[in-house]
Amino acid sequence: MNNLANNPAPDVTEDGFLGGQLKLRQPRTGHRAGHDAILLAAATPARSGDRVVDLGSGVGAAGLAVARRVAGIDLALVEIDPTLAALARGNAAANAIAADVIVLDVEATASVFAAAGLAPDSADVVLMNPPFNDPARHRASPDSVRERAHVATATTLESWVHVARRMLKSNGRLAMIWRADGIAEVLAALDRGFGSVEILPVHADVRGPAIRILVRATKGGRAPTQLHAALLLNDESGVPNKWVQEILAGNGGLPLSRP
Repeated sequence: MNNLANNPAPDVTEDGFLGGQLKLRQPRTGHRAGHDAILLAAATPARSGDRVVDLGSGVGAAGLAVARRVAGIDLALVEIDPTLAALARGNAAANAIAADVIVLDVEATASVFAAAGLAPDSADVVLMNPPFNDPARHRASPDSVRERAHVATATTLESWVHVARRMLKSNGRLAMIWRADGIAEVLAALDRGFGSVEILPVHADVRGPAIRILVRATKGGRAPTQLHAALLLNDESGVPNKWVQEILAGNGGLPLSRP
C-alpha cells in the first residue's frame, strides 16, 4: 500500500478506517467520513466482478471500504464537489484501489450520466448516503459544502432513489443509510421499482429509539419486506458493542451485505 502524504495540508487530516486497513485524507472541517460510511459499506451486497457505484461519495470512504472488503469490484465514485472528488481520487490511489472518480451532480439527467460512463441498466450495486437532515430542524451551516452534504430538500431522497433505479440492472441491489425517523419516506421512495426490501435499525444504545436505518432493496424484487433485529452501537452499560467494533475494524459485514 502506498503511503499518503507525510505532511497533510493544514486544512486536511489523514485518518484511519477499518482498523487501519484504509487511510483517507479528508477536510479538517465540513463534511467528514465516519461510522455512517463504514456501516453503509458493511451493509452493501457486492460480489467480485460487480459494477459498484457510490453516489455522493465524498472522499470515497464507503465505496473504498466496500472495495477493501470485496476484492475485484469495478468501482465508480460519484461526487459533485471537485475538491472532495480530488481527495477521493488520491485516496483510491494511495490505498491501491482501482476506482473511477466522476465529478457529477447526482440529480443530473440520464444523458449526462451516460456521457460520464454511467449508462442506464449498467450497475450491479448502488450504495448511497444521501443528505438526510430535515432543513426545518437542522441549524444551517456557514460551510456550503457541509450544508449540501447533510441537508435534504423535499425531493432529495426520491431523486437519488430514481437515479439508482435508472442505473441498476434488473435485480441489481441498492444499499443506503437514512435517518430512522424518515423510514416512511424511504419506503415510499422504494415503492416505485424496488422490492425485497430489508431494513436494519441502528440504535445508539438499548434505551433510545433508532437513529439510523440501513436499507437493502432489489430492483424488481418481489420478496416481502424484512425488518432485521436492531444493531446496538453500545450495550446497556454504554460500552461499545464488540460486534460493531469488529465491523468498524473491517472484520466482516452486516446481514444486509450477503450477495
